[in-house]
Amino acid sequence: MSETNTAPVVLDVWCELQCTDCRTALDDLRALRARYGDRLDVRLRHFPLEKHKHSYAAAQAAEEAAEQGQGWPYAEAVLARAEELAERGEKLLVEAAGGLGLDAGEVDTALVDGRHMLIVDADQAEGKAIGVTGTPTYAIGGELLDGSKNQDGLRERIEEIADRLLAERSES
Repeated sequence: MSETNTAPVVLDVWCELQCTDCRTALDDLRALRARYGDRLDVRLRHFPLEKHKHSYAAAQAAEEAAEQGQGWPYAEAVLARAEELAERGEKLLVEAAGGLGLDAGEVDTALVDGRHMLIVDADQAEGKAIGVTGTPTYAIGGELLDGSKNQDGLRERIEEIADRLLAERSES
């Protein structure tokens, strides 16, 4: 079997860490991870929305957490406190990092020096380019699935696409 056949299916999740709809989507993401394991690469992509003033900083903090090996756990921790993020901003972002055992000082420094701004900007630009308008939005197998207004049936659709892509890979 060639390497391309064993590569995982990629699921890009365009997310915003001050968005309660993204928090709701975590249940689906957990179920997808449980079903597919390492056959599905669930990638956090940033799409901060202007209506949430701390979402851009949260995306940068999540990138720093990812560098420290805790990208998704950090995103989940911040999403769990989305309403509190609206009130407390960067203090909550640093506190959430410390709660996961991350180097909170480094997260704070990353927010000050802006070292992850380019990644966040690139994600947002790519999202806009492919038609992302709200969060959560999923991209898998060339399909864009918008969950920003309604998430009903999206997990099932993602599973259909992932199953098809995995079957195609095992045949080739």
